[in-house]
Amino acid sequence: MPSFFCRDIPTRLVVVFTIEISDFFVLGGIDTEQRLNLFGRRQIFTNQAVIDESNILEVLQDAINVHALNQSDITYLYEYYKGNQPILSRTKTIRDDILSHVVMNRANEIVTFKVGYLVGKPIQYIGRGEAANDQEISLLNDYLYRENKIAKDRELAEWFTVCGVAYRIVLPRGGQDRIPFQIDTLDPRNAFVVRYSGLGKKVLLGVYIVPEENGALRYCCYTDRLYIEVLDGVIVRAERHMLERVPIYEYPANMARLGAFEIVLSLLDTINDVETNRAEGVAQFIQSLLVMKGVDIDDDNYAKLLKQGGILCPADGDVKYITQELNQTQTQALVDDLYDGILTICGMPNRNGGSSTSDTGSAVIFRDGWQSAEAQAQTTEDYFRASEIEALDLMLYLMRLRGKGSLEVEDVDIRFTRRFYDNVATKTNVLISMLKENKIAPKVAYETCGLFYNPQLAYEQGMAYYEETLKAEQQGLLDAVNDDTDSNAALEAEEGVA
Repeated sequence: MPSFFCRDIPTRLVVVFTIEISDFFVLGGIDTEQRLNLFGRRQIFTNQAVIDESNILEVLQDAINVHALNQSDITYLYEYYKGNQPILSRTKTIRDDILSHVVMNRANEIVTFKVGYLVGKPIQYIGRGEAANDQEISLLNDYLYRENKIAKDRELAEWFTVCGVAYRIVLPRGGQDRIPFQIDTLDPRNAFVVRYSGLGKKVLLGVYIVPEENGALRYCCYTDRLYIEVLDGVIVRAERHMLERVPIYEYPANMARLGAFEIVLSLLDTINDVETNRAEGVAQFIQSLLVMKGVDIDDDNYAKLLKQGGILCPADGDVKYITQELNQTQTQALVDDLYDGILTICGMPNRNGGSSTSDTGSAVIFRDGWQSAEAQAQTTEDYFRASEIEALDLMLYLMRLRGKGSLEVEDVDIRFTRRFYDNVATKTNVLISMLKENKIAPKVAYETCGLFYNPQLAYEQGMAYYEETLKAEQQGLLDAVNDDTDSNAALEAEEGVA
């Protein structure tokens, strides 16, 4: 029994679930028409104010019906992101010997950029307010580094960028491990939370699904008091825990829970269609049909014709290829227009560049779309921070239980560290000006100048260096005074002897 469980709750309730295992684990193929109904992931609600062993089967049944729809959407989007796109199922009835499947995987490009821009640099935790203990903040960052949270944040960001929502679980570590908590990212196809339908939309239940070897599904459910496992419609385990909250946290990408490329799926499919048609147009031009008017030829003679490359036809005959080349210029204009639309809608910088030699950094940011990328990243950051605060609250709670400090979530600020190295000269001047102001604390100057991705560490190192330098200067002055005193004493002694 895990260490955070307090006691068993004997129970034996049975319910028959109507969802089959195939509804949860799709092994291959995607519905090419499904994209027409993708409008973000659905939230799961219940009107039960409290969930326990007496009503969890009913709540879970209703939740699974909604989650099955979300899981189907997530599977489609994830397969699309990997390159399994509708163009691969393209068929032709005319000239089916010339058939291409070209996937221009712009969806992968969008996700890669969004994830890299948002969490390409590690998220940092710094002290907030005078009550924050710098040593405890450093200890928290050490624990998170040991948990490899940087990689787990990127995995989390990749999931909610692809499908609009992601899930994280925080649990206590047992045994003598010096780190009091463990963090993991859950597959959103097999995890969900249930919220109260009343004011506040409080999370009442967190669930992750584990497939058994025999094909059954085990539902691992957390309330703020209980851990309950359901297998084959039966509660097989029900125990109290001491976490005092639901340890599964939902990270939405936006209010509608839309994936980054979900809103431009039709444009992405059109680009695939155009590029595929271009490839087939080239092949069809090379394999043009030979029309022989007034010429009778059998198979053997036709084979000789193909080998020799020519044919002798009567005076009233006519032999020619039917050729119609695709206008590549107009086609490329269409592709460029579609791609520009995708970049604009998704908030991504373009690749146009510029020829002006007087561009400033800010001018490039606005001209090439980086400002739009930053605006959308700020929105995602706000949603991420809201969920991260809840997860951080549990991490700090587990640290306090293990006697690892007294930090509360109000003492910690969450910082995203992207774009800390542009306009370095301006930020450096801001820092110098703030440090010269007597009414601004040095720690505030380090945190607000935007120059450091880890202002807490930079402040500690800066102050340590300042104190060492100050001590060295003071020691130098003291040595100089002592040298002058010794010199004066020697001089006076010499004068006394004389």
